[in-house]
Amino acid sequence: MGQDLDANKRKAIAFYQTAYDGNPRAAVDRYVGDEYIQHNPLVGNGKQPFIDYFERMAREYPEKSITFVRAVAQGELVALHTHQVWPDGVEYVTMDFFRFDGNGKIVEHWDAMQEIPEGTLNGNTMY
Repeated sequence: MGQDLDANKRKAIAFYQTAYDGNPRAAVDRYVGDEYIQHNPLVGNGKQPFIDYFERMAREYPEKSITFVRAVAQGELVALHTHQVWPDGVEYVTMDFFRFDGNGKIVEHWDAMQEIPEGTLNGNTMY
C-alpha cells in the first residue's frame, strides 16, 4: 500500500511541534513506530534518547520557538524546512527528514541545522 503523503506531512509537523513544545513522550507515543533510528549525532538512537533530549531542551530553553516554512513528501520520506528562534534571538534554519513505515509511523530521522547569517553574498534569504 502506498504512503499518504499529505497525512505524513501533517504527522511529521505534529510530531516535531509536540516534541519541540516540551511533550516528546506524547509525540513518540502518537507518531513513532516500533523503532526510531536517529542520525543526529547529538541525540542517541531510539525512542527514550529522543524523549530525554527534547525534555532537556524544554527545561533549558523554554522560550525557543519554531515555524514550519514548508513540508515536502516523496515516497516514504517527509522533509521539513523550519525557522527556529532560540534565546538571545539566535535564529536557525533547519531541514529535517523523516522516514515513515508502512503503517504511517515515523521510524527514522536525519537533520541539518545552520545559524542564519546577518547577510549573504547572494542577497537571498534562507527561505
